[in-house]
Amino acid sequence: MDSTGVYDPGRMVTTDMDTYDRITLGFQETIEAITGSVDLLSDPLQQATERIVTALLNDGKILCCGTGANAAMVQLLVGHFLNRYEYDRPSLPAMNLCSDAATLAAIANSAGINDIFSKQVRALGQTGDVLVTISNESNSSSLIQAVSAAHERDICVISLNGSPPVDISALLLTEDVELAVVANRPARITEIHAMIIHQLCELVDNALFGNYNS
Repeated sequence: MDSTGVYDPGRMVTTDMDTYDRITLGFQETIEAITGSVDLLSDPLQQATERIVTALLNDGKILCCGTGANAAMVQLLVGHFLNRYEYDRPSLPAMNLCSDAATLAAIANSAGINDIFSKQVRALGQTGDVLVTISNESNSSSLIQAVSAAHERDICVISLNGSPPVDISALLLTEDVELAVVANRPARITEIHAMIIHQLCELVDNALFGNYNS
């Protein structure tokens, strides 16, 4: 708005230097995290794609869980699988283990919060499925228990985590895949996780459907 209180779309918005510097730093950190992730994550991304495609071609499903804000990343991944990524194609079977608040509350109340995902994995998971865990924390007991439950069912684990390595890293088996993001802030890790999810969706779609609907 100008001095008369009327909105002027042509008026330039000014930003003080302190705010501008913070914005610049945030974008620069993200650029550096992206640049450092390409070589680090390309092979694990290919391996994760192969695990997911193999499971889907053999009538398996993708179980997904994450703690805190990472639950939003789980919703992003499952939404793309169940609906579509960029092009219409058959829906892919994926389950969001974070989405049922009543079930999570019931498990937390009776068994404990550490079992909110592991009980679901034991009940719903079958050999040949894939469990995807997403975390930018150094320790998450509920995800650790979920990984252990997956291994009990001979379910492959794909772990999206951050740096330094989380406790889940020590539990992963040879057939599991770790997508570890090297970044100095949780926000940067989450941003790269979103990019990983989009890359996985694109690679899986291409592997299963090629130029489907293009």
